[in-house]
Amino acid sequence: MPEPSDPSLHGRGPQGTTGPTRRIHLSAAGVSVVLDVTGGRIPAILHWGRELGPVTAADAVNLAAVTTPPVANNAPDIPLRLGILPQNADGWLGTPGVTGSRADGSGFAPRLTCRSVRIDGQELQADFLEVEDGRVTFDLADEAQGLEVGLEVELTAHGLLRTRAQVTNTGSDEYTLASLTPALPVPLDATELLDFAGRWTHERTPQRRAFTTGTHLRENRRGRTGADAAHLLHAGTAGFDFGSGQVWAVHVGFSGNHTHLAERTSGGTQILAGGELLLPGEGRLAAGDTYRGPWLYGSYGNGLDRVARRFHRHLRSRENHVSVDRPVTLNVWEAVYFDHDLERLTDLADRAAALGVERYVLDDGWFGSRRDDTSGLGDWQVSPEVWPDGLGPLIDHVTGLGMQFGLWFEPEMVNIDSEVARAHPEWVMAPSPQLLPVESRYQQVLNLSHPGAFEHVHRQMNALLNEYDIAYIKWDHNRDLIEAADRSTGAAATHAQTLAAYRLMDRLKADHPGLEIESCSSGGARVDLGVLERTDRVWVSDCIDPLERLGMNRWTSQLIPFELMGSHIASGRSHTTGRLHSLSFRAASALMGHLGIEWDLAEASQEELAELRTWIQLYKEQRELLFTGDLVRADCGLDALWLTGVVSADKDRALYVLACAESADVAPGGQLRLPGLDPRTRYRVRPLVLGEAPSNLRWPAWAVNGVDPATDRNYRGRHELPLTEGIELSGAALASTGLSAPLMDPETAVLFEVIALSPGTAPTGTQPTDPGPTDPARA
Repeated sequence: MPEPSDPSLHGRGPQGTTGPTRRIHLSAAGVSVVLDVTGGRIPAILHWGRELGPVTAADAVNLAAVTTPPVANNAPDIPLRLGILPQNADGWLGTPGVTGSRADGSGFAPRLTCRSVRIDGQELQADFLEVEDGRVTFDLADEAQGLEVGLEVELTAHGLLRTRAQVTNTGSDEYTLASLTPALPVPLDATELLDFAGRWTHERTPQRRAFTTGTHLRENRRGRTGADAAHLLHAGTAGFDFGSGQVWAVHVGFSGNHTHLAERTSGGTQILAGGELLLPGEGRLAAGDTYRGPWLYGSYGNGLDRVARRFHRHLRSRENHVSVDRPVTLNVWEAVYFDHDLERLTDLADRAAALGVERYVLDDGWFGSRRDDTSGLGDWQVSPEVWPDGLGPLIDHVTGLGMQFGLWFEPEMVNIDSEVARAHPEWVMAPSPQLLPVESRYQQVLNLSHPGAFEHVHRQMNALLNEYDIAYIKWDHNRDLIEAADRSTGAAATHAQTLAAYRLMDRLKADHPGLEIESCSSGGARVDLGVLERTDRVWVSDCIDPLERLGMNRWTSQLIPFELMGSHIASGRSHTTGRLHSLSFRAASALMGHLGIEWDLAEASQEELAELRTWIQLYKEQRELLFTGDLVRADCGLDALWLTGVVSADKDRALYVLACAESADVAPGGQLRLPGLDPRTRYRVRPLVLGEAPSNLRWPAWAVNGVDPATDRNYRGRHELPLTEGIELSGAALASTGLSAPLMDPETAVLFEVIALSPGTAPTGTQPTDPGPTDPARA
């Protein structure tokens, strides 16, 4: 039989390029990516999605054929071939992958060609290669314009796709790069988009819309990830939800200005893309200079949960990922604010240790003249006024109780009323020596890209870490970067500031092995995979109201696993919303995360302290499951009821939290389907209630012990009835038929524990058929 014809070899490309054709099939964890370099042209993705199984060289030729579109009227005479860095020279009229120019305007539309292909560092010579996973590097160039581009594409062992590029100016004069935006193709049956909005204390609010012709562009110019960041930009088939529908998603792993975009052209091509947003002049490249963009991550799966799990498994595979024994944390901010007093703070430590708390964090107010927001920021020396004997007495007391000690910093910011700002006004970011940006929280930005400012902050922080037993830093960032310029030149410096912050984190970690850093930024305004390359936790939000946190925790976990999410039990009345909530709702809402407390324990009753102790004990018993298992979510057919669970990798145990978020137009009951279990395994399910039961809770018959609702005329499912030790059903029945849910008041929650009785024969990691719960983001 003759070999199949390769359409890419019939005639020349639009650039007249010729050269070897290379195709690579990467596959891992149920995902296939087929890469194509045709005749030296820019690399393209022929397939990103479900695993294809074994692919031959002939199959790769045919894939190129079946993915080549017809030539439309009034279009270029050669079919469009969309590269990972889309370019105008190929007939692409959407957002280019590389834009820039030289002083005379030339070089605005590079014509890149591929010179070599390497896989895990070894140059590829064969026409076709099939590998399970790995990193492919393409060496690209436009020699006429004096540009070289290194493009990396990697499929991880967990099926997470990521790509990044770097541009080198090989010309003799300056080249100004305007944008570097890799793109990943998605099929036209991805008809809906899901990303996120938000604000301070209300981060990561889902928003959903149709994927229509044009560009859905999310630009972030805050100089940090942003409370209103896109977070993840998803495209999916109609009606996709947590458990069903094909979904493709991208995330830019960068903490400064950035873009996400979804684009559909009238020619019938769709992409998801993203990269750093460079301000004017930030991409200036002198002869020989290189700019490297951040990773653009891509995750594919059947349902949002599988998309999320690829990110979780990637993060958990990091060499220095956190231990599952995440310490229960007390942060004293909402207990004392700026009112630091040794006696009061040691009393809080005593109360915390008695509850089983394992880490104690002293927040803002311990340094310089920092008695309120208006002064002292940037002077990282212990205040002799408040701490005449230094922090030693408190730290010794805390560590003597067996707890770690943590300390708050805001290294990138400064009050104008501070010693450092008075001594070095040139270190403050501003458009000119005569002007300052508008203040936010009475503070300005300290330009860490200035060597003197960087060394000053590093020296002061390092001195404290050397002097004291500090295991943990809460690293805050409380304002957006407005007019963020080098004060001496007026040149934009957001890019340089972001990289300098990364360098400072890296250096402190190198100086102090084992040091943990939390990324806090007015709460959850710096949550991205760039900062998580060097930090160990994020603070999800400054709002600890459990009702608000239900949504914020739920959608933060679309990107990161629970062990990296600071999730604290608040005081009875929320400090940011004024709402009152029961302890059981506050604790249940915080359980799915890295548990902590943000509450003046001196105001808690003995009954509250006893209940709090039981929640802490439950967290310690369950944290290995919480921090190694798979996330599952569902909505039980109502916007009011939210189910969040974790299923162990072997599917032998699970823990679910069912929360009633709001009143509904029907009673918030119905069938509670438990996703994620092995359909062939039998399980025992039992409800858990710790401490005081939620108000007006009404259990269904299966959940209570020794009560027959058909004969007991007094049966009302009362919460004081004894709960069953468990009801037995198969995983298939629990996922498909489900359990009758309790009747619940708004803003209450209950737990369900699931334990396997007889293991099935399903391979580890297989997924049951999911009935496809409705996604609350489908507005």
